[in-house]
Order: sequence, then C-alpha cells, then structure tokens
Amino acid sequence: IEQPTFPKITEMCVKMIRRVNDEEGIKKLVNETFQKLWFTPTPHHDKEAMTRKILNITDVVAACRDTGYDWFEQLLQNLLKSEEDASYKPVKKACTQLVDNLVEHILKYEESLSDSDNKGVNSGRLVACITTLYLFSKIRPQLMVKHAMTMQPYLTTKCSTQNDFMVICNVAKILELVVPLMEHPSETFLATIEEDLMKLIIKYGMTVVQHCVSCLGAVVNKVTQNYKFVWACFNRYYGALSKLKNQHQEDPNSTILTANKPALLRSLFTVGALCRHFDFDQEDFKGNSKVNIKDKVLELLMYFTKHSDEEVQTKAIIGLGFAFIQHPSLMFEQEVKTLYNSILSDKNCSVNLKIQVLKNLQTYLQEEDTRMQQADRDWKKVAKQEDLKEMGDISSGMSSSIMQLYLKQVLEAFFHNQSSVRHFALNVIALTLNQGLIHPVQCVPYLIAMGTDPEPSMRNKADQQLVEIDKKYAGFIHMKAVAGMKMSYQVQQAINTCPKDPVRGFRHDESSSALCSHLYSMIRGNRQHRRAFLISLLNLFDDTAKTEVNMLLYIADNLACFPYQTQEEPLFIMHHIDITLSVSGSNLLQSFKESMVKDKKKERKPSSDEETESDSNSGSGSESEQEASKPRRLRKRVDSDSDSDEENDINAVMKCLPENSAPLIEFANVSQGILLLLMLKQHLKNLCGFSDSKIQKYSPSESAKVYDKAINRKTGVHFHPKQTLDFLRSDMANSKITEEVKRSIVKQYLDFKLLMEHLDPDEEEEDGEVSASTNARNKAITSLLGGGSPKNNAAETEDDESDGEDRGGGTSGVRRR
Repeated sequence: IEQPTFPKITEMCVKMIRRVNDEEGIKKLVNETFQKLWFTPTPHHDKEAMTRKILNITDVVAACRDTGYDWFEQLLQNLLKSEEDASYKPVKKACTQLVDNLVEHILKYEESLSDSDNKGVNSGRLVACITTLYLFSKIRPQLMVKHAMTMQPYLTTKCSTQNDFMVICNVAKILELVVPLMEHPSETFLATIEEDLMKLIIKYGMTVVQHCVSCLGAVVNKVTQNYKFVWACFNRYYGALSKLKNQHQEDPNSTILTANKPALLRSLFTVGALCRHFDFDQEDFKGNSKVNIKDKVLELLMYFTKHSDEEVQTKAIIGLGFAFIQHPSLMFEQEVKTLYNSILSDKNCSVNLKIQVLKNLQTYLQEEDTRMQQADRDWKKVAKQEDLKEMGDISSGMSSSIMQLYLKQVLEAFFHNQSSVRHFALNVIALTLNQGLIHPVQCVPYLIAMGTDPEPSMRNKADQQLVEIDKKYAGFIHMKAVAGMKMSYQVQQAINTCPKDPVRGFRHDESSSALCSHLYSMIRGNRQHRRAFLISLLNLFDDTAKTEVNMLLYIADNLACFPYQTQEEPLFIMHHIDITLSVSGSNLLQSFKESMVKDKKKERKPSSDEETESDSNSGSGSESEQEASKPRRLRKRVDSDSDSDEENDINAVMKCLPENSAPLIEFANVSQGILLLLMLKQHLKNLCGFSDSKIQKYSPSESAKVYDKAINRKTGVHFHPKQTLDFLRSDMANSKITEEVKRSIVKQYLDFKLLMEHLDPDEEEEDGEVSASTNARNKAITSLLGGGSPKNNAAETEDDESDGEDRGGGTSGVRRR
C-alpha cells in the first residue's frame, strides 16, 4: 500500500493469499489485508491507483495459473459474506468498480494492440484479465451482466496459441454464468452466441469443446430453447459414430478406420459432452420417436471401449463419463460395472484407462456436489413457505449406491505404483467421504496407508480426512490402526522401485520420522488406546503370529521412530519387549532343540527327509506354551548333562544338526522377530538414555504421573538392524545353506540360549558393581547384535550394535515377498 511499485509485491500477495484457509487468526489477517489492498473502493478521479490495483490483481491471478484459483474464490466469498447484512457494502462496491475497470482495461489494451504491428497476439495480460473476470462471475455473476455483449466477440478469436484457447474457454465460462441472468437479451445477440459456439465445437479440441458445449447448454436450456439446433449437431456426430461402428464390425482392420480415427475420437468426445448437458430423451429433441436415445448412446460408446486402440478406448470412457452425469442410473448397468471394475482391478491394465475411470467418478461426484449445493440455496429461498425438506435426497441416495458399487476397487487403486493413479483414487474417496455417501470406517485403514505416501500433498490430504473422521467418530482410528499399518506396508511395497531393497518404515530425509507418525500422534493422547495399539504391534513379533520378516522390519522401524513425548511410552514398549522375549525366546530354543535331539535318534535309523521336515516344521516356533513346556520337563531329566557340555560347543551342535536344513532356516526366520525386538529395545535405550535399572523398575500399573516427564532425545541415534537387513537382502529363506551359514546360525542359537538363561537381571546390584549375570546378559546381547567386546548398561553406541552382525547370508537374491 505504501510502496505500490515494489517489484516483489506479486510474489508476496501469492504467498499470503494461499493461507486463506488456514486457522482462524491467519484467515482473519489475510481477509483484512486484501480488503485493504484490493477490495476498498477507489476514488473515481484516481485512475492511476485503479490501474495499479488491476495490474496487481491480474499479476497474482497469472502467477497462480498452475496452482488453481480456489483461494481467490474463497477470499471473495469470505469478504462478501462478512458484509451481507451490513447497510454499507464497500467490498461489493469495490468489486463493481474492479469489474467495470477490468473490462475497460481489456478494451483499451485491444485498441493499443490494433494500433501496433503485432495484431492478433493475445498476451498473458489479456488472459489474466479475462480469467479474473471469470473468477468474479463465478462468485457474483450479476456484476458481469451489463458486460456480456462486450465479451461475446471474443468467441470469434482466431486460435493459434495456448493463450487464445484460454481466452475462448474463459469467455465461454463467463457467458454460461451471465447470459441466463440477462433480462430480455436481443435475439441477434443470442443467435450469434449459438452460432459462434457451434463453430468452435466443430473446429477445436477437447477443452474448447467441453466449455463451449457447457455454455451452449446454459444458453439453450435456460434462455433460447432452440432445441432443433442442438439436435442437428447431436445427430451429425451420433450418425458418424454409428457409421464407424458398422464399418469396424465388418472389417476391424480396414484402412478407412485408420484414416477416420480423428473423426472417431472427436465424435466419441462430442456425443458424450452433448449428452452431459442435454437430455435427448425429452420430446423437445426427438419429437414423438420411441427410440431410447440414452441406451443407444450407451451401446455405441460401450462398443468402442473394447477397441484395440487405447486412445479410442480412453475417448469412449470419457464420453461414458459425460453421459453418466446426465443419467447416473446407467452406472448400475451390468456391463458398465464390469468395465469399470475390471479396469480398476486389473494389474496389467493401462494407467491412462485407470486414471480416466477415476476421473469420471470424480467429475460425477463434483457435479452431484454442485447440484446439491444449488438445491440447498434454492431451498433456502423457499424454505419459509415449505414444511419439510424433500429435495436433494433422491440424488444423494443414488450417488451413495453408485459409490458402494465401486468403492472397493477405488480403494484398491491406492496400491498402484503410479502416483497419478493414487492421486485420483484419493480425490474420489475424499469427495465420497465429504458428501457422507459411505460409512467412513471402511476407508480408515486405506487412509492410514495413504498417509505414508512419498508425496506431501497426498499425505496431507489423507491425514486431513483422518482428522475429520476422528472428530466425528472417536475411536474409529484406533480400531483400525493395526490394519492400517499393515496396509501401509503394502502401499510401500507397491511403491518400492527396487525389489532387492527391503521396505523401510521411516522417511529417508533429515527428519527420519516414522512413516506412520501422524497415526501415532492421533492415538497417543489416549493412554488406553495407545497401549492397546503398541501391544498389538508388538504381538506381531510373537513367533506364533507368523508375520513375514520384511513387515516386522517395517513395523520395528516405525516403533523406533514414532514421535514419543513422555518417558512412559518407550518404557512401556521395552517392558513388553521383555515379556515377549521370555515367551517367544524359550519357544524358539525349545523347537530348535527338539529338531536336533529327534534327528540324532533318527540318524541311527535312516528315514526320509520329508518326515523330518514335517516334524521339525510342526515343532518349530508354533507350539503354544503348554505344549512347549511338556517335553521340556521330561527332557530336563534325560539331557541335563548333555545340555550343559555338548550343546554349548558349536562343533557338538553342528554334529547334531539334521540332514534337512528346514528347521535351521525356520530358526533363522523366526529369530529375526526376536532380534528386531532386541535391537529396538537397545535403540530406545540409547535414544532416551535410560539405564538398565530404570527399565527394570518400570511398572505399567503405576500412576501415569510418575513417567510423565518429557524425553531427552539423543541426536544422531539411528535404527539400523543390520542382521535383519542382511537376512532379507541375501534372501536367506530361499537360498542354499552352506557350512558357514550353518555355523553362524548355530552361534546365534548358542548366544540366544545364553541370553535366555540371564534374561532377568539380578535384583541387587550393590555399590554399582555389575553382577556376573548382567555381564553375561550384556555379553550375549552384544554377541547377538554383532558388537565387539561387551559393554555395560547404556554405554553401548549404535555403531557397536550394528557392527558385523550375522555374517551369514549365502548369495544375494531377490527379496522375499
């Protein structure tokens, strides 16, 4: 305001105006700033200030060409709404001034062009002026009524550049909004508009055709009722399509079809566009003919969706999408359901077709939304005379049934590796949820999964939807949280470009935040929900859960990087890790022992490998505790001496290994879950700087206040479970077992055994001396996690943990899915 010539003004305005939908305080500030800057009436004699204002507004509109103009509409609506009931309306007055001056500015600009040499060149400035006029018309079409006659000649612009097309499209959009509001427009003016639009429809490409048909729809349906004119145009394209269909049926490879491809594409698109805006089954169009036009059109367009050329298929699907907006009931037709669902669910189907089907659903929902809002506005006008609200319900019932049909396939489109497919799927789901067409609970896990998308705009949109659902239905998010985490792993798997690399659960940027951190921050506020969620995640590491190793790695990554705030959160996890370790660990050791001992006996009487395999597999890791404890008690008596000497020696254990290596592989596989938990505990211990005694003293039943202190996070502590990464990269589960790998697995088994014997630290550690048992335990942990010399308590650093772990691994293969 004080320095109107400052060069960075446009950039500053763009940055400010984008915040128009922020929280209340910022929103208020933005509204006030722009009311001062743009929407305060200018004195009539101050032409210079007016021109500056117009240039500033059009510059900002031009700068936002690629990002959309929602902000401008929002701003105008906010300001006009704020003064609705006031007697003095400065914003309204300023808008009238701006519109009048913009039109004047355009005319002057045209004159200056016609005087100079570069005639007929439509610059960005003209486009920006006309776009700004369209934005005003969209919010307050009355402002433009007196200028409609001035705008009409722009429909005859010669089109050569992108800018010319923009001018035509925006003028068509302005006339569509304004002409129906004109009182007694002249016949010639209307006839000229109809002629101009028809020429454009016949001559130019998709975007122009779309806007011109839409404008023609408004003019003919609301003003001139010149149905014969439109019917002739429809028949021209419909006739061409029928003819092309017959030719294609006679000879699909005929050269005539190749030559006529442009005509075919144009006809498919235009027939659809006309059906969107005109209901040709009315008598006004077809007279008293008994032919059902919408079914005929459906049949024609469906025929071309099976064409061999993808471009033809896409245009036919676009045409169908248009027709469904006028007649949504066609989407219940069996062939349409089959077409849409097969395109969405078929993995090998082209990306363009998938996107087009999703766009069709999106456009349909957007149109329904506009229709409902209009119905609401009309209702408010007559609400005082009516008793009950009967309107709008039928169409919302229809769109709800339609979305139920296609919902599952749209949600499954989240698991696509192309971000554009995920983007449109998310748009459709967001529209569906905002209109309340489906019960949100079925979308929650998918939205949680989309919250891990690499693209920030999509993450934010999915997170926003979750926040909305959480406001309305408390507890839904928590109910589906674990399913959502599992699903987010599938999304990450689909996106993962390098199949050899295991899927990780944190962002690979400087923040290293967990992919599901937003989900955790939504749940962490409620202690009961948070604990239930964490326990469910830790239960997946149990040997009986049989979760695949890469998913465990993904969940461990998330648990390592969640945004914990109080000491209670990591301590609770460590406490439960200890419980899981004691149960799963002993089961694991037990099943390994059983496979060895059994096989020692079997070596004396040779038996088939299969029998061993089935035996050891059934015994490995899957027994419940009771089953596991029975043979253990019996065995204690038999093997007590052999237990201590023989098994503790690697070579001795190697001799007892069965011929068949299945139990070994099984042990290596199941042990990954336990190793990850050990690593996770160690990581949290280092990250938060807890001592062993603090972890030991923690009890989940203590009052929340005791552990409510904030965490002091150490920097530079990263979660790097090298053993599991090696296990996955080398595809050990499917590779050939060598002697070296066998040895490393046996060593792992012995370390495990040592760890299990010393799992509970001694209660008393007098004078700060580290007891023998703690020493043994730390030694076993260090050895298991692949450190060098054992370190005491919390002194371990991350590097020690992740050094030279599990050196096994065979050759590198493809990751196990």
